[in-house]
Amino acid sequence: MLIEIDFNSEEAIYIQLRNQVILGIATANIHEGDSLPSVRQLAETIGVNMHTVNKAYNVLKQEGFITLDKRRGAVIALDENKIRAVEEMRQQLQIVLAKACCRAISREEIHELVDEILDEYES
Repeated sequence: MLIEIDFNSEEAIYIQLRNQVILGIATANIHEGDSLPSVRQLAETIGVNMHTVNKAYNVLKQEGFITLDKRRGAVIALDENKIRAVEEMRQQLQIVLAKACCRAISREEIHELVDEILDEYES
C-alpha cells in the first residue's frame, strides 16, 4: 500500500492517512480482509509519530472501515451500515456543495466532477 503524505498541507496527517486508506479501498488497491501495516511499521515508513498512525486507525475503526485485532492488527472490514454512511455523506456534501455555490460552480460542473471521480473507482 502506497501512502502519500503532504507534510506542507493544512490537513492533519492522521486525516491524510485516513483518506489514503479510504481511497485505497475505493480504487481496489486494498480489499476487505487485507491487513494494514502495524502502527509502528507505518509510522517508521512515512516518518510520523506512532500516535498519529494510531489516531488514523482509530478514526477508520469508528467510521467502519477497519477492525483492530490484537493478533492481526488493523484489517480492512467494511461496516455495511448504509443508512449511517448516507447520513455521514449528506453532512459532508452539504459543506462541499455550499463551498461550490459560494464559488459559482454550476450543477452541471458538479455532476461532471462526480461522474469523473466515480468512473475512476469503477475501473
